Amino acid sequence: MTMTGKRILLTGGTTGIGRAMLIAFARAGARVVTLGRDAAALDEALEVARACGGELHGLTADLARREDIARIFDAVDERLGGLDILVSNAALGADPIDAMADEAWRYVIDVNLVGALACTRGALDRLGKGGQIVVIGSISADIHAPGESVYSATKAGLQAFAETLRKEVEDRDIRVSLVEPGTAGSDMQQADADEQRDRIARAEMLRAEDIAEAVSFILTRPTRVDIVSLRIEPRVQALS
Repeated sequence: MTMTGKRILLTGGTTGIGRAMLIAFARAGARVVTLGRDAAALDEALEVARACGGELHGLTADLARREDIARIFDAVDERLGGLDILVSNAALGADPIDAMADEAWRYVIDVNLVGALACTRGALDRLGKGGQIVVIGSISADIHAPGESVYSATKAGLQAFAETLRKEVEDRDIRVSLVEPGTAGSDMQQADADEQRDRIARAEMLRAEDIAEAVSFILTRPTRVDIVSLRIEPRVQALS
């Protein structure tokens, strides 16, 4: 199968894994609406990806805001005329819960979990037979590393959501895949760019492109193939 001409909503396509997926989808000739909170990062990602091909549209939006969810799907309807694929990727990092202000940890949950569910709800109104949903989770849902209490809770929620949703929509011929990356180079990492390159060279960290390639693999399988879950780690994964 091919992604050429496929209508994709990609959340969080401005940095890290999302940016790598945006570029991969552009190279594959897809039609994409993506979004991010930072206008400058969005413009930069779109400029790079548009040089690779495809048809790309972007908007600044915050998944914690109901009105922005509505704007996202207005853009999907206007720019794409429907939807074939949702790649739910947008997420924020977090500190331990007792190191965050009340409004801060609640905001992370609203973006990472509630916003992801809201986008899925909007996508299901538009996906027909053969539609696909890819949820980008994290191995944090299982390894429960110290310092990640809030982040792990959101990713565990996404894990349960994706695995249950798959059963709920199978009679509609909609496939749901959960991708759970290990440590991957991105702007969410505390390590700077030089340290990330060193850790990638030591096989302690994945490249964002590694995840983008895996998602592209999922989205190009024939309809008889269902990639239910895919856990991807660097060879030397801490706390695995």
